[in-house]
Amino acid sequence: MTETPYVNPLRDPSDRRLPRIAGPCGMVLFGVTGDLSRKKVMPAIYDLANRGLLPPGFSLVGFARRDWADEDFAQIVHDSVREHSRTEFREEVWNQLAEGFRFVPGAFDDDVAFGNLRRTIDELDETRGTQGNHAFYMAIPPSFFGAVAGQLKEHGLAEPKEGSWRRVVVEKPFGHDLESARELNDILGQVFDSGSIFRIDHYLGKETVQNILAMRFANNLFEPIWNANYVDHVQITMAEDVGIGGRAGYYDGVGAARDVIQNHLLQLMALVAMEEPRSFDAESLRIEKLKVLSSVTLPRRLDLATARGQYAAGWAGGEKVIGFCEEDGIGARSTTETYAAVTLNVENRRWAGVPFYLRTGKRLGRRVTEVAVVLKKAPHQPFSATSTESLGQNAIVIRVQPDEGMTIRFGSKVPGTAMEIRDVNMDFAYGGSFTEASPEAYERLILDVLLGDPPLFPRHEEVELSWQILDPILAHWAKKGRPEDYASGGWGPASADAMLARDGRTWRRP
Repeated sequence: MTETPYVNPLRDPSDRRLPRIAGPCGMVLFGVTGDLSRKKVMPAIYDLANRGLLPPGFSLVGFARRDWADEDFAQIVHDSVREHSRTEFREEVWNQLAEGFRFVPGAFDDDVAFGNLRRTIDELDETRGTQGNHAFYMAIPPSFFGAVAGQLKEHGLAEPKEGSWRRVVVEKPFGHDLESARELNDILGQVFDSGSIFRIDHYLGKETVQNILAMRFANNLFEPIWNANYVDHVQITMAEDVGIGGRAGYYDGVGAARDVIQNHLLQLMALVAMEEPRSFDAESLRIEKLKVLSSVTLPRRLDLATARGQYAAGWAGGEKVIGFCEEDGIGARSTTETYAAVTLNVENRRWAGVPFYLRTGKRLGRRVTEVAVVLKKAPHQPFSATSTESLGQNAIVIRVQPDEGMTIRFGSKVPGTAMEIRDVNMDFAYGGSFTEASPEAYERLILDVLLGDPPLFPRHEEVELSWQILDPILAHWAKKGRPEDYASGGWGPASADAMLARDGRTWRRP
């Protein structure tokens, strides 16, 4: 059920960045003590309120195994907002928002606690005017989803009253493989209908990711060449310059492919490769993304078309760093990859013969996420070989982060009398072209949850197709023992370079 937009008197009508405003509602946040809640969810809620995009009676209920009063929870939110919010802190906004804070102590198997949660929500409906509209945000490990969903069902918290709604928000990873993803979908599907389940992939909330659709379908400049007749290959990169930090408990056994390729990179690939949708509503986008994911095939020789590695001790950012197996909580013989690269094919008329190279890794040369569409060389060049010896392939590069924008690389004559051609770049940067600041991804996604607007959220069919693509690769790697070491601060293992070299190509160095 999509909400009728609510007109908030606090909102600046000239602000067109997020024009829709949530109606009366509240949110229950499970996992309030975790990094995700403190660094992303709580600050995003404040930023939405600060921009007048939440209703005056919005309420936030924290649920955790802590002996806190409402005031203690409010202090946790206050500290998180002060440290991580994107907008300035305003007392009048904070005071209005904090009036709707409540805290319910308890464990996920505590019937008494969920009974208290039910009474708390009923009280908010009466005193804050939330009208029975509540979203349950599970910022918790997937192993607890079933317990929480079962409690919500048993205590009547998941079933909305007539004219109201109840929704659930879950974070990645959406399972560990195809089988576990289906089990997770079944668990949630027994409690909530499919339109009320919101799976957050925060990359889909980034402005530059959505600009892929705008760039392709709002212009006649790119779409005519967006096919196998002109595109040589596509590279999609998500590189991080940091190690795993304190995430050993989550990361070991998960690895780079499950953590990033299964969700972020395959979703980016689907947006790059999809056909033009009928409209940008959720169902139309889902149909086109599903067509792409269902058309993906793997090369026959996975040993030649994939690569994986672990970062070793070395130098990164001018500092000496330890290797992955020396990190706290990681075993000396861990086989978890911190770098993964795969070659995928999309078997349809538009992309036949165009490989998609996806890679991600930690402790690489710099933090960057980009999509590079590399074009074929001109079929005939009426120049001497020496005139074009410095000329590479044309490329359209969409920079997702941190320098959001787009670069077009093409050949141009060097000033002078000789005919010498070199690569030049034409840059578009968000910061230099627009005065509006892009909303943080979690702001947009949380607002969409409260509005019941699902275009930016992957459905269970997309999740399962992504695992169908990745599972054979993971099974292949499981037979190979430890991944190859690569130097911290570099660009991955030698096998990744060899993977592209076999095809006569090289990785971009962002």
